[in-house]
Amino acid sequence: MHTQRFEVRTHTRDEMVDITDRVHQAVAASGVKEGTVTVFVPHTTAGVTINENADPDVVHDILAVLDRIVPWRLDVYEHTEGNSAAHAKSSIVGCSKTLPVTAGQMVLGTWQAVYFCEFDGPRGRAFLVTVTGR
Repeated sequence: MHTQRFEVRTHTRDEMVDITDRVHQAVAASGVKEGTVTVFVPHTTAGVTINENADPDVVHDILAVLDRIVPWRLDVYEHTEGNSAAHAKSSIVGCSKTLPVTAGQMVLGTWQAVYFCEFDGPRGRAFLVTVTGR
């Protein structure tokens, strides 16, 4: 098993940062040829997802849909820190993703990328990548 921690800096309240290269880097460093790679975000107002990286409008649309589902209107929430929407978005998106590793490579579809999802930025954040297998 091999685990690496990575830092990421976000610049806006809601943002999706492509972290695919860093996940590939951790898989390569692990030496695992067949197994799985898990990306975990240890924050209650951030998440991780996999989606298209070819058209930046997809990221825009995902963030827009999440804003419609979970508005930032402060008068609808009981949590008093002012970031309730971020907590809800994090729960919807999820805090981890697991992907297969085959022939020493993380398996993604042609247009897929791994994204760190910020919902309470801008901030300095972290994510962990754990690779297991043989």
